[in-house]
Order: sequence, then structure tokens, then C-alpha cells
Amino acid sequence: MSSSLPRRGFLVTGAVAGAGALLSACTSNEVAAPNPATPTAAPAAAAGANDTPGEKVVIGFSAPAADHGWIAAITKNAQDAAKQYSDVEFKPVEPTNDINQQISAVESLIQAKVNVLVILPNDGQQLNQVARKAMDAGIPVVNVDRVFPDKLSYRTWIGGDNYGMGVAAGHYIGKTLKDKGVSNPVILEIQGIATLPLTQDRSKGFADALQTYGFKVTAQQDAKFTVESGTQVATNLLQAHKKIDAIWNHDDDQGIGVLAAIKEAGRNEFFMVGGAGSANAMRDIQADTGVLKATVTYSPTMAASAIKLARLIAQGKGMSDLLEQRVPQSITLTSETVTKDNAAQYLPLGFES
Repeated sequence: MSSSLPRRGFLVTGAVAGAGALLSACTSNEVAAPNPATPTAAPAAAAGANDTPGEKVVIGFSAPAADHGWIAAITKNAQDAAKQYSDVEFKPVEPTNDINQQISAVESLIQAKVNVLVILPNDGQQLNQVARKAMDAGIPVVNVDRVFPDKLSYRTWIGGDNYGMGVAAGHYIGKTLKDKGVSNPVILEIQGIATLPLTQDRSKGFADALQTYGFKVTAQQDAKFTVESGTQVATNLLQAHKKIDAIWNHDDDQGIGVLAAIKEAGRNEFFMVGGAGSANAMRDIQADTGVLKATVTYSPTMAASAIKLARLIAQGKGMSDLLEQRVPQSITLTSETVTKDNAAQYLPLGFES
């Protein structure tokens, strides 16, 4: 996975932040109190030798259809990053939520002999074989977010830290409740899709972090990552719990529905933490007029970083801040906590729900 393949094609499956930004993103899952440090700037071509135009690179790109804000931001980040380089030809295929159509689209990019592929698969397991087909054909694949189970199916993986999201949310909620002197709190968790490994990782990180404060989740329900389900699930939970101390909602897109239900119920005795880092959520946090007090990031800038990595891989380059000669095989972005104190710094990286 770490060998370079100059002049050969490869796939990038996710979104990534700027190549230089990747270094600061590779941190541990131990997220304690909110960090007000200035985040990585919006994706931009990094200064230095790697930014100098080089050999022409054709980057094939495939992602799901934009059925919510985060996915839409993935494609936009990839497009914007590609435009920064005169030596990059960006070759996207039609986005789709149909597995077979995405497989066919990726196969068309393989047949076109692109230099590299960037792929955010609808399902890593089901697109594993077509990604392997690309790698076997000498086209490096940059796998974004939803990982292919076979490491021979991708050259580099880049994605967010789902477990770290839960840890960040758990520490924020746990510390806030401890500071308020709350004992035996009622803590609710609104998941995305409960059967997905990413959701299970988020929930485990949340439970593990809460446990360090002696707390646990009182009730948990999934809301399918949609506004409508967010409204329905939140309504049910509000009716079932007459007193609530804190809520963690995994996804800011579905959070629009969650917040609508909370407003409709006229409840404000608790505080809420969101997930993913939408611009909508950050503006609400800045205004500080409702229950939403923080969100933990899972930034779609990973797609921009994936494009940058794909370019470096195709040109046989490494990351200039590292001693190694080639791009790493795996890059995990950290989950950062956005509060009223630092929302202005993170807002440029937010996506519109």
C-alpha cells in the first residue's frame, strides 16, 4: 500500500484537508476539554516544492449522491481542491446512492485509465472488489471515509475519527455536568443509523468517555441521519423523559429536526452537543440562544485532502513535512470540539445542512 506508482491511475474515496493540515489531524482519541486553538485553514494549496506544477495528473472521483449537507460538501471540497492545481484534471462521475451504479461508474474510470482514483464508497464492503480491480490495474486508490475491508484495495485511506467524535462529545458533556455538580444525570443519545460500524464506534467512544466521570447513557435511539427522523425521535425521547440533563446528537444534518422538536416542545432545561460540524450548528452555538452548546467535528474537508494526496501519489511525491519519501497509508483526522468560544474560527470549515 505504501509503494508509489508514478504515471499510473489511482482512486481517492473520501475528502481530505490540505496535505500540510493532515499532520496536525493525526492525533490521539484522547480529547479532553474543548480546544480553542485555531484550526486548520480552509483547503488551500500548500506552499513549498509540492505546490510547484508537475506532471499532468488525471484524478477520477466517485462519491454518493448529495442527499444531505455533509455529502454535498464532500464533492464541493474535492472540486475546489482540484481547481487549485494547473497540473490536475478532475474527472468526476455522476454521484449515486445505487451500489451497482457506483461500481459501473468506477469501472468506467478504470477503463478511461485515469492516473488515480478518489472514492467515497456508498458501502466499503460492496465496492471493495472494484477498488481492488483498479489497484490491480496499476491505478492507486485513495479511499475516503468508508473504508474498504481489503487493504490491497486502496493505496491510502483518509477519514474521520468516529470513536474520537464520541470521546469528544462524552468529555464535553461529562465535564460540564461535573462542573455543575449534577449527579445521576439523564443523558440521551440520538444516533445516526444504529447498524453502521461508524455509529457503533461513535457510541462506544461516548460511553467510554462518560464512564470516566461515572456517568452512562440513559436512553439511546437512532434517527437515520434525516431531518424527519430527527424530529420524530427527539419528540419521542422528550415525551418519555420529563427531565433531561444533556443530549448528544450524532449528526448536525438530522440535528435540524432534533432542534425543531425541542423548540416545539418548549424544553430548555438541558444542553445539547451536535456532531459533524455544520455551519448551521456553529451559528446556533455562536448565538447561544438555545440548547445547542457545542458540536464535535467530522469535517468534509477530508475530500479536499484526498485530492491533494492523490496528486502527490500520482506524481511520486511524499508529504513535505514528513521525512518519509511517500504519502502514508492511513490518515485519521481528529475530532475537535466547537463551542461559543471558538466557533468563529471553525465556521469557514463548516458545511451547510
